[in-house]
Amino acid sequence: MQIVAKGLTYTYDAKSPFAAQALRGVDLTIDEGEFFGIIGHTGSGKSTFVQHLNALIRLTGGSLQVGEFDLADKKCDLRALRRRVGMVFQYPEYQLFAETVEKDVEFGLKNFQKELSDADRASAVAEALETVGLDYESVRGQSPFELSGGQKRRVAIAGVIVTKPEVLILDEPAAGLDPLGKKELMELLHAIHGGWCKTVVVVSHDMDEIAENCTRAAVFEKGKVAMCGAPADIFRRADELAEMGLDVPVTARCARILRERGIDVDTNFTCDDFARKVIALWEKGGEGRAQ
Repeated sequence: MQIVAKGLTYTYDAKSPFAAQALRGVDLTIDEGEFFGIIGHTGSGKSTFVQHLNALIRLTGGSLQVGEFDLADKKCDLRALRRRVGMVFQYPEYQLFAETVEKDVEFGLKNFQKELSDADRASAVAEALETVGLDYESVRGQSPFELSGGQKRRVAIAGVIVTKPEVLILDEPAAGLDPLGKKELMELLHAIHGGWCKTVVVVSHDMDEIAENCTRAAVFEKGKVAMCGAPADIFRRADELAEMGLDVPVTARCARILRERGIDVDTNFTCDDFARKVIALWEKGGEGRAQ
């Protein structure tokens, strides 16, 4: 499902004295198969944009096409859209509500696939929980509120992927996690991506996360797309990002320090690539090693 936004606008409380324009003409295409990142400081419009993608915020200006769904069409089948475009909010564990893990995860199935038998629903819940690394038999009857923080987040994600959406959108998915938790979560998203989930869209303020995982990214600024391209191309524009109040990955900062000392490392800013190329320069010896 390709996502195409043209001239997308949105104003909160449009008819009140407190009106605030969040989107000011967003033009952006996300192709099927991408692991796409969205960057921007608070208030840049990035969260407002992604909430349009499964019509949590209804279209009021511009056009938005998500696969065959035209969100400007008042007859657009929103139930079908939301079955195929899943949304995981920041701190999704705060949205858990049911008595048991199984009931929480199956809630989406009851909404979007009412035709399923009890056996098929149980099978789908088991598959979703196993996909996020939880043992179905061990956790199915537990209260989600008695689980650890990491387990709660996995249950919340299972509740979204249980319908096997083709597009999965995550708003700050690694927020609040320690480095190991972030690594495990991103590995989970890559495992999901490319199977039944064709496209992953991640909103993040963590530039290292974007550099390590995304095929392309868009930078939002004042309700518009200020940059779009491969993360490596975006992070080479560090001065422009700084003017927007944004940082760059630690590898980009290190590359800049080396460049100031006369050593140019041609890197895509992932840790593995940067380390490999710096080691190669060192092993090469000569002037580079002296500097």
